[in-house]
Amino acid sequence: MKILALDCGKYKSVFLDYQTGDGPREFGKVSTRPRDIHDLLVERRPEVFVLEIGPDAGWICDLAAALGIKTKVANTNDERWHWKKSKKKHDRMDALKLAQMEEMGCLPTVHVPEPRVRQWRSLIEYRHGLVDRRTAIKNSIRATFERQGQRLPGGHKAWTARGIEEWRKEARPLSDCRADQLWRGALHEELEQLESVQKSIAVVENKLDELAAADARIEQLRTAPCVGPRLSELVVAVLDDPNRFENGKQIGAYVGLTPRQWQSGQSCIEGHISRAGNPILRELLVEVSWLGVRTNPWMKQVYEDVRRGSEKRKKIAIVAVARRLLVRLWAMLRDGTTWKEPAPRTTALANAGG
Repeated sequence: MKILALDCGKYKSVFLDYQTGDGPREFGKVSTRPRDIHDLLVERRPEVFVLEIGPDAGWICDLAAALGIKTKVANTNDERWHWKKSKKKHDRMDALKLAQMEEMGCLPTVHVPEPRVRQWRSLIEYRHGLVDRRTAIKNSIRATFERQGQRLPGGHKAWTARGIEEWRKEARPLSDCRADQLWRGALHEELEQLESVQKSIAVVENKLDELAAADARIEQLRTAPCVGPRLSELVVAVLDDPNRFENGKQIGAYVGLTPRQWQSGQSCIEGHISRAGNPILRELLVEVSWLGVRTNPWMKQVYEDVRRGSEKRKKIAIVAVARRLLVRLWAMLRDGTTWKEPAPRTTALANAGG
């Protein structure tokens, strides 16, 4: 079997034309540009094309798919890919490892969605970045006032239209500020940036809402308690095809909500969650779970069952709620159903772990 392995670089990529068994092997370099990668695939015509996951993996997979070449993308977060004890590591060795692991049938792979889904994910992540930027600006404004001995109201009260108008009264264009009033100029610049970011967030959210309105799966997930448009669209975009997962355990592991595990002989130790997968989805699931614990009986019951009355188990319990919520959302996508509230369990059944 002929395998073409590619270790992608920013400008130049190393490839390995690899024949399984004792066949010939040829290393080479190619520019990391669509035209050159296309020509490489046409020239080499491999039976299997393998590469690492990275920023270029999407468009390279699209090229290979258009040529009808079977492609596998290696998951470099998998333990089997790590080079912890290696004395030497370079691009050729990366390409060789890709080919050899594929030959042995143990290459850890990652799902690469179609271009439309990748673009959707990117826009969701972009919105998340804008929200983080807005938070950073608000924190900077708070710090500016605190350095002048003033305190802004807590929570969202400071950022209402009326509140922001009050802060604008303290601001001045930097060119008009005296040497002892420069903080007013900095405040003016931050308020201008806040307004700009707010407008950008509104534009992005309008587009995301437009995309959601055309996808029945989003409305399907929104029938679940506390699940709004941002979480439902992220679940659909990240999971993509729900049928590629066999069970709920795979779902929890995919998003990094299952604990790390060390087992040797009779000892088995579980650590913190792995944090693999999409961090934005993990964060939103936990946020929604905290809200659900206060408003939804099923989430409250799961939380209390896992917490067992211990304050130290709060984080463990909320992660359990997030994981079970995700599994139920996945099942809804898989089966094409809406939310069905689980029947409350009796105290005796809950204590028995039923």
